[in-house]
Amino acid sequence: MMPNLVKGGGEGTCLERHVIPFLHLDRNRVAYEWLDDVHLNIFVIDLSPFLSPPLPPSLILCPFQDSLSQLPAPRNPKVRLYNAERVLSWEPVSLSNDTRPVVYQVQHKYRSGSTWFDLGDKGEVNCMNITTTECDFTPKGNSVFPRLEFDTFLRVRAKVDDLVSPWLTVPSFRYCRNVTVGPPENIWVTPGEGSLIIRLSSPFDVRAFSATFLYYVHYWEKAGIQQVKGPFRSTSIVLNDLKPLREYCLQVKAQLVCEKGNISRPGHLSNVSCYKTAMDAATKVQQIIVIAVGLFLFLSMLAGACFFLVLKYRGLVKYWFHSPPSIPLQIEEYLKDPAQPILEALDKDSSPKDDAWDSVSVVSFPEKEQEDVLQSTLHQSPGPVQQPVG
Repeated sequence: MMPNLVKGGGEGTCLERHVIPFLHLDRNRVAYEWLDDVHLNIFVIDLSPFLSPPLPPSLILCPFQDSLSQLPAPRNPKVRLYNAERVLSWEPVSLSNDTRPVVYQVQHKYRSGSTWFDLGDKGEVNCMNITTTECDFTPKGNSVFPRLEFDTFLRVRAKVDDLVSPWLTVPSFRYCRNVTVGPPENIWVTPGEGSLIIRLSSPFDVRAFSATFLYYVHYWEKAGIQQVKGPFRSTSIVLNDLKPLREYCLQVKAQLVCEKGNISRPGHLSNVSCYKTAMDAATKVQQIIVIAVGLFLFLSMLAGACFFLVLKYRGLVKYWFHSPPSIPLQIEEYLKDPAQPILEALDKDSSPKDDAWDSVSVVSFPEKEQEDVLQSTLHQSPGPVQQPVG
């Protein structure tokens, strides 16, 4: 039974198509290796001065090794970190004249550790023996992998039955430093009295991590200078001291702050949206006064214009509003029945009326007597004097 072989490179010997590295060399460059109580003495002769540039030891010592025993490693790894999304992708490994499926294995570790762990050990993600060229290790539920504040390493290799490729190690990344933070979501803006009330939700959930979001609002009056307010920790923001009945445009940005390590990562701005502020109480009173004064002036001008037109076109107005001439009722009755005597038609339906008469007395006096009568009349109370005319 062969013992477990130590993986590594360098000088070695071939046993059953495997390379065993030399562990010890004495002064004479004689290697000693113990395999199940078998002591091997191998003499190494340095022929490098007489040879062309050396080939890898495995090719020199093991010319019978099958080239298909080693698969090519995956290439061009890419790590996508956008909000909560975390995906590792790579180019597929292709085999010529071999239809066997290629599967991939992904492992991870932190900088502080030395042990690699399969992505799938804890059931959070499954990147063990997958056929796709993508490993989605986005946290599920309350999972905290990978930690936001730690440097994380990933590596991937290909497998075909018993054949495996070398590991492809991805450069380390720290989520808080490398993530792309998107804009806040579900932004609602309510215009107020000289203000804008903003409600939003965070780009993604960080409650399971030691992290939080800070929010900044970029706003400006249309065709005006941009201003920035923040940071805000709340997802409900009020922009005060705005001009009433003015149109303002705004954008909101979220900044990820990792408490451990004091690392922050700014996010992207949201799309531009514009809103018109409502009027405040003082503006409402001013508007009511302006409307009342304007209405009064309008009615006054209208009345003056009507009066001027009536004076200018008085005859025409009189003609328009004058009722047309009509036939008296008695004559109309007579015309309906001409055989009826006209006097009876005129007297028909007429009520008897008392004749109105005035009594006039004429008194003549001589001029002297007339003066005396006038003087005596001035000293007496006035009263009607009636005397029949003789």
